[in-house]
Amino acid sequence: MARSQARSKRKYTGKKYKHFHKKRKRELERPPIATKIGQVKKKKQRTLGGNFKLKLFSSTFINVTNPATNLTKKVKILKFESNAASKDFNRRHILTKGAIVDTPEGLARISSRPGQHGILNGILISE
Repeated sequence: MARSQARSKRKYTGKKYKHFHKKRKRELERPPIATKIGQVKKKKQRTLGGNFKLKLFSSTFINVTNPATNLTKKVKILKFESNAASKDFNRRHILTKGAIVDTPEGLARISSRPGQHGILNGILISE
């Protein structure tokens, strides 16, 4: 059965809403992408209207921008530092927007959405 982003079948009290239509293509939900550190793995996903999203499952490199010099370098991710989005993401070392990773340049905060953009971009954190 397809996953859906339609409203719940029940109210907060437990009463059922009146059923008025089946699931629609526009309400389709896909499983979340848990981007990790590892060998590069991507997938191109077609979306509504013929558009597409690039899903990044794992990567070892990140494009890091230094705000002081405004230069961008492709560097290797040394290790995962933290992810404030969720305790579970932090525990599982999942890379999402806002996660912090360690690089040879220093600590970097991820500014792209790897599950939808298919790339890891980050900004150096000044200490």
